[in-house]
Amino acid sequence: MDLDFAKRKCVPCEGGIPALAPDAVDAGLGALDGWDAQEGKTRLHKHLRFADFVAAMKFVNAMADLAEAEGHHPDFCVHYSTVDVTLWTHAVGGLSDNDFILAAKLDRLREAAAARR
Repeated sequence: MDLDFAKRKCVPCEGGIPALAPDAVDAGLGALDGWDAQEGKTRLHKHLRFADFVAAMKFVNAMADLAEAEGHHPDFCVHYSTVDVTLWTHAVGGLSDNDFILAAKLDRLREAAAARR
């Protein structure tokens, strides 16, 4: 598995492949910043904190644009100045490379926003 996820592009997944094994999930987590595996290593989760609601929503809007471009869409919940993001590949009932690709790109998106301040 190529662990430089941010340089890769999500590929369409319609099932028919197995979800990543727990050891592959552990290896992938090592390439990400602050994500954790949940629900028996079938979900990636990250809790993000922002200065205020406006900053959180700017991130959510940028995340939506990125997710649409990648064709892989996260679940998320906004709580004023925090955003919880959860990723998994519905078609495989667990995690795929696409989840790690989007997670890495979301980390870069956050880094880019912080650099612009």
